[in-house]
Amino acid sequence: MRYLFGVTIIWAFSFSLIGVYLSGNVDAWFSVLMRIGIATILFLPFLRLKDIKRETIVKLIGIGSIQLGLMYCFYFQSFNFLTVPEVLLFSVLTPIYITLLNDILTKRFHSVHLFTALIAVLGAAYIQYSSVSEHVVLGFLITQGANLCFAIGQVAYKSVLKSTPELQNTPKYTIFGLFFIGAFLVALIAFFILGSTQKLPTTALQWAILIYLGAVASGLGYYFWNKGVVKVNTGSLAIMNNALVPLGLIVNLVIWNKEADLVKIIIGGSLIFSSLALNEYITKRIKY
Repeated sequence: MRYLFGVTIIWAFSFSLIGVYLSGNVDAWFSVLMRIGIATILFLPFLRLKDIKRETIVKLIGIGSIQLGLMYCFYFQSFNFLTVPEVLLFSVLTPIYITLLNDILTKRFHSVHLFTALIAVLGAAYIQYSSVSEHVVLGFLITQGANLCFAIGQVAYKSVLKSTPELQNTPKYTIFGLFFIGAFLVALIAFFILGSTQKLPTTALQWAILIYLGAVASGLGYYFWNKGVVKVNTGSLAIMNNALVPLGLIVNLVIWNKEADLVKIIIGGSLIFSSLALNEYITKRIKY
């Protein structure tokens, strides 16, 4: 659990750094490419694949392409339509996705999760009730794409490590480069198709933020997050995915966004977190 807590604190600053300094100023596709590229370079020297089967290599590359590659493609685009607090609050459905995906893998369906997810959606919608626009709706959908990719990656990574004997005693830092290789391939393709060289970083601060996001938030962050993923149960993992929301909001509101509508955020956020509390309560009381 300590790994998840530590990474959560690091990631709490990432939302605001992207929303305040990069979004709208630096091409989002280039930001994704640089962030993942730096993380890939960080782990490539440790890559050891002598005793790893080709099938396992393909699986780890595939997981990385989804959990980090596709997720970042959605994630960075969401800042073009939403504020930092909105991106954070709209990310609250990730635990529901994790639980549902785990249900699919274990072939047990819990309908209560769909009900509580709907409550969470209503809470997120209330935050923009007075100014709902096409951009907000689109931003919400893009954020859900990021949430789903992140959830799929976590559940798949935990499942592969648990079901693959050759990985049981393998130091994870010797295979984690595969995770970033998969993500980098997606980012490279996305940049060549959709990116623009007209909005590259122009200041030392922008480059410094990209380096920090790549080496620390992405590189070390995802390594230790996935290290923590395999050490906790699904319920704890789902809860820790949401610990990022309040921490990220606190960082953004205290440092960068002091004029935010706190009343709406509190009411909408309360609905969202109430849905999660209800989900936990019902799940514990009902025996499936």
